[in-house]
Amino acid sequence: MRSSLRLLSALTALACFAPGASFAATKLVDSIAALQSAIHEAVAGDTITLKDGSYTTTQAITVDRAGSAESPITVSAESISGVELAGTHGFNVTASAAHIVIAGFKFTHASGTAIIDEGTSHVRFTRNTFLCTGDGPYLTVSGDDAQIDANEFGAKKTPGNMIAVAGTGSQVARRLWIHHNYLHDLANAGGEGAQMIRLGLMSTQSQSTGGALVEYNLLTGCRGVTELISNRSSGNTYRYNTLLDSPTSQFTLRQGNDSIVYGNYFRNTEGMRIYGDRHQIVSNYFEENHIAIAIGNGAPDPTDGTANKNERPDDCVIAFNTFIDNTTHYFMSRRTPEALGATNTTFANNLIQGGETVAKINGPYTGAIWSGNLLWNTGTVGDLPPEGFKQADPMLLTGTDGIKRLQAGSPAIEAAMGNFPGVAFDQDGQPRPEKKSIGADEISSAPVTAHLLLITDVGPNWQEPKVEPAPVPVPAVAPAVPVTPPIPPPAPAPATAAPVAPTPDETVVTPPAPTPAPASKKKSAPSKKSPKPAKPTDASGKITS
Repeated sequence: MRSSLRLLSALTALACFAPGASFAATKLVDSIAALQSAIHEAVAGDTITLKDGSYTTTQAITVDRAGSAESPITVSAESISGVELAGTHGFNVTASAAHIVIAGFKFTHASGTAIIDEGTSHVRFTRNTFLCTGDGPYLTVSGDDAQIDANEFGAKKTPGNMIAVAGTGSQVARRLWIHHNYLHDLANAGGEGAQMIRLGLMSTQSQSTGGALVEYNLLTGCRGVTELISNRSSGNTYRYNTLLDSPTSQFTLRQGNDSIVYGNYFRNTEGMRIYGDRHQIVSNYFEENHIAIAIGNGAPDPTDGTANKNERPDDCVIAFNTFIDNTTHYFMSRRTPEALGATNTTFANNLIQGGETVAKINGPYTGAIWSGNLLWNTGTVGDLPPEGFKQADPMLLTGTDGIKRLQAGSPAIEAAMGNFPGVAFDQDGQPRPEKKSIGADEISSAPVTAHLLLITDVGPNWQEPKVEPAPVPVPAVAPAVPVTPPIPPPAPAPATAAPVAPTPDETVVTPPAPTPAPASKKKSAPSKKSPKPAKPTDASGKITS
């Protein structure tokens, strides 16, 4: 049932009283022509609201004005999903625009026409529903410092990404923040561009650093020869996302270097595939996937002119993950004619239970480090060497959220090998102590800041927190072999924090802190499912975030 809530948020209303916004206004319009006219005349702090109803476009709705950080220009529907925009075009936020908020619309217009263009900055799409028609991406992002949050992207059966991130020339869009979105039901109709999120362009931008933060998104129902997430740039952080029920689809680090992937939940997918250098895959939970992690059998580096090839993985770290009942937990496939394999990979302190094959490596795998892994009730050990693991019952207990976690007495507790001071958080966002446990989970009474996401945790009715927590460092690992430390990703607005200077065996970067959840994890209660968020309204029915 469609919400009838007003989309004049407290934040937007307060913007009218912010410094420099003394002439800001709230305007209610009832046609596309009036909406376009009001946008062309907008000044910092203005809120332009389109009355509920269905509208048909015949040309782009151009947003070419600039607000400010304190007083953005907001273009909103009268209520969440109360305005349907059909027709040939959507919002085109052009190069002169800055500090713009597009909020609360239902887009059924032609795909490929909702654009955050090159040269824009600080453009936010929030609480919208994308159900566009025809070929092309639902939303294209090329501007810096964009924020894409609390949207629904659904039911796409035509070629084109749901979120397509590009940039300017060889530079991918920088400091992008994608969070609390619900992406579902993407079916490949053939052709290129079948990804829920594509971050960068493989042919030109893979070596550019974007510093994107992709967190707290729910991705489900990705079908066909498609990718849930396709990373094609460098220096990005992916944390606390939930990827479900997409048995033929992967999260692929297809090109680029120095990305961090931690605290994500994978269930009934094709897991992850890794290409590129110095990636860090830590504290993730993989259950009932076909292949949990596939390390790429790489081609030559893109710096030799082969920009469209999948670069050999070098100096990557796969540590402190939990693998449960995956058909194959860790895998390298055959490759012809070029098969450079992977070099200097650390596979350490992972907890592996059930499944058919632990590790199958079908290519060159020089300089590998295997240590501290805990196996129980698995099938064929395969290519995991005997010195790289021990076998013992980890004593996992299934919580009310269906996730298996450690319980008191587990041999995994405080049993990790090696020095990994940069692995700072577990799968639930709880701090890891100096003496770490094997796998993705720590037993802790600290607040839970991440969990397996539900539909109620994301999308247009997500309850945005009112109090921002203090920043905490994102984990990075201390590999068992010296490697070049990853590039710290810049922190997306509004929360910022300076990177902590790395030491030779530790690199810590600091994007915004995870959104806190009120649940906590006790030693006697391994279930850490967070309560459902409240509806984002006040007593009068107005949006409160």
